[in-house]
Amino acid sequence: MFREQLAQDAAQIQDQFDLVLGALDDLDVTRAMAYTTRGGKRLRGFLVLESARLHDVDVARAIWPATAIEALHAYSLVHDDLPCMDDDDLRRGKPTVHVKWDEGTAVLAGDALQTLAFELCARPETGPAEVRADLALTLAQASGAQGMVLGQALDIAAETASAPLTLDEITRLQAGKTGALIEWSACAGARLAGADPEQLRQYARALGLAFQIADDILDVEGDAEKAGKRLQKDAEAGKATFVSLLGLDAARARAAELVDQACAALDGYGPRAETLKEAARFVIARDS
Repeated sequence: MFREQLAQDAAQIQDQFDLVLGALDDLDVTRAMAYTTRGGKRLRGFLVLESARLHDVDVARAIWPATAIEALHAYSLVHDDLPCMDDDDLRRGKPTVHVKWDEGTAVLAGDALQTLAFELCARPETGPAEVRADLALTLAQASGAQGMVLGQALDIAAETASAPLTLDEITRLQAGKTGALIEWSACAGARLAGADPEQLRQYARALGLAFQIADDILDVEGDAEKAGKRLQKDAEAGKATFVSLLGLDAARARAAELVDQACAALDGYGPRAETLKEAARFVIARDS
């Protein structure tokens, strides 16, 4: 059920991107925006839509924040790939934006995708004004210097640190860099419904950490062709990761433990949460 739902949601989000981006002027920057929002698993958008279904929120409302989080995520990837950051030339098996166009276009496309995310959250179709304001406020907190950008800044600082990060430090770093947007996504359905997001927050925090541990494992033993990007970068850079600190077996065990925690956090929803539980299991079984 999960994989089918993920594919359906990804197609709906792509249709929404085609609608929104198709209304913009035909320039290099908008072409780059469309280019970078194609493909990917759409896991964050799925979490928005599935948490909305869990709270009986109409997809016509939920599709806007679902597309918003995918736009925000796409911006982060475009900027993360730049020469001044990770300097990657491949993303999802395609040339990165600054390689296909140039650095200026990549910066502007990322900027435009970031602002688009907030525009989509604020669209009247999303719901009452207080719901839209809450979504925009919490997205700003999750994506900025309290969340994703904080994690990225800690990651950059770690490259020149005198000693490798500790396990607690890596956990804090990844809670921002990867976990914050996953948490926002999973809580969005409750926010759309005006419900308490606490159970979904607990689910997402465990899920986000499991996701990052799985990424670290893939970076060591994954297939670059399936991943669609260069692997083993962390080892080459001498970065501390969950795998380097725990070892592969212990990292796998920790990820599995976190998935169990994520699933347990949803028990209050009963069988309706089964698709979200399947998503958690998928996170540590994926190959890309």
